[in-house]
Amino acid sequence: MDLERLRQIPLFASLRGPDLEQLSCHLKLIELADQDTLFQEGERGDRFYAILSGQVEISKALNASESYVLHVRQPGEFVGEMGLFDPESQRSATARAIGPLCLLELGYDQYQELLKSHPALAYQLVRELTLRLRQSDSAAIQDLRQKNRMLTLAYDELKAAQAQLVEKEKLERELQVARRIQQSMLPATLPAMPGFDFGALMLPARAVGGDLFDFVPLSRERLGILVGDVSDKGVPAALFMALARSVLRVEAQRIKSPAEVLRRVNQHLIAMSQAGQFITLLYGVLDRRSGSFSYARAGHELPILFDGQGQRLAVSFEDGMMLGMFPDVQIDEQTIQVPPGGTLFLHSDGAADAINASEERYGAERLYAAIQSNLGGSAQGLCQAVLANIQAYHGAVPQADDITMLVIRSNRGRL
Repeated sequence: MDLERLRQIPLFASLRGPDLEQLSCHLKLIELADQDTLFQEGERGDRFYAILSGQVEISKALNASESYVLHVRQPGEFVGEMGLFDPESQRSATARAIGPLCLLELGYDQYQELLKSHPALAYQLVRELTLRLRQSDSAAIQDLRQKNRMLTLAYDELKAAQAQLVEKEKLERELQVARRIQQSMLPATLPAMPGFDFGALMLPARAVGGDLFDFVPLSRERLGILVGDVSDKGVPAALFMALARSVLRVEAQRIKSPAEVLRRVNQHLIAMSQAGQFITLLYGVLDRRSGSFSYARAGHELPILFDGQGQRLAVSFEDGMMLGMFPDVQIDEQTIQVPPGGTLFLHSDGAADAINASEERYGAERLYAAIQSNLGGSAQGLCQAVLANIQAYHGAVPQADDITMLVIRSNRGRL
């Protein structure tokens, strides 16, 4: 296969040399004649196609005899991408060749194999989906404006309504896929470490969010713990969050110092992102034997610490800078001791930034009080109770920011 031709496809443009050669081994060349069907609406979809030459018409069935053309994909674009995320799903539209068509086919299993050595392909594919989502939204708005000038024609009104329904269905489906992807990146279960109880939750303000938390097993005695908050919200923030999480997990396995891990993450983010986004992070290592939590803080919210009697303890701190913006960043490095029966509460700024109907901020003092009032239960119960208190405060006012909480409860020395 001509590697230069393969490089002209935007999705694979970031690959070079041996990486392109490896990719080409997984791709199958497909040729279709004019009006040949590539795939049919309703059939199982587990294949992805990149267009080398020709055009692909994407249409949606309206009834037994009519269909609606959604898009015409050009060389360099791709179709069938949902098959790479959910191989058991059904095709939501029909793809047909316009003129002679030449494509490259990639199956779900081959894609999963490629991700092991090239995880950046997932980021690039979701990025392309985000761009397509924006283009679809813009196209829908333009379509509505055009139809509003033709309100006297009943047929055009019906056609516009049908187009809106189709576009809405497609947008909602892609947002659902994005939400499933993000949820799959969060820990499915809480860690089990003798002497400690853990709780965590993340509630995005939109369908997907830019907050994250994670647990990184380092050894039987040491557990990496992460809480972060990406600037902005929605799909772009979720993509940046996924990138930061993946990089941090890799670096945490190689480097013991939490501060050095964050510096390495910062270097990767600057090299891989050009969107002007940044992220605040708190990453620390919990030592089961000593009960110490050594952490590095890059512009993130301070930890909140309570002793076994429910008294809040002071936490030392220095200035810290967010990641993804500047090559040289100042990191706040600290080590704290989680006392027997004590509780360490980590969170994103959305927990304190909730606004009620009077436009009053929830604030740090209310957050401290909500934590202190619910220290008697489990760590997960504490997260749920504090979230309920925040939601009761802002009431019917929409959630303004993503909310993430992570609790570390020391059971050492408790009766």
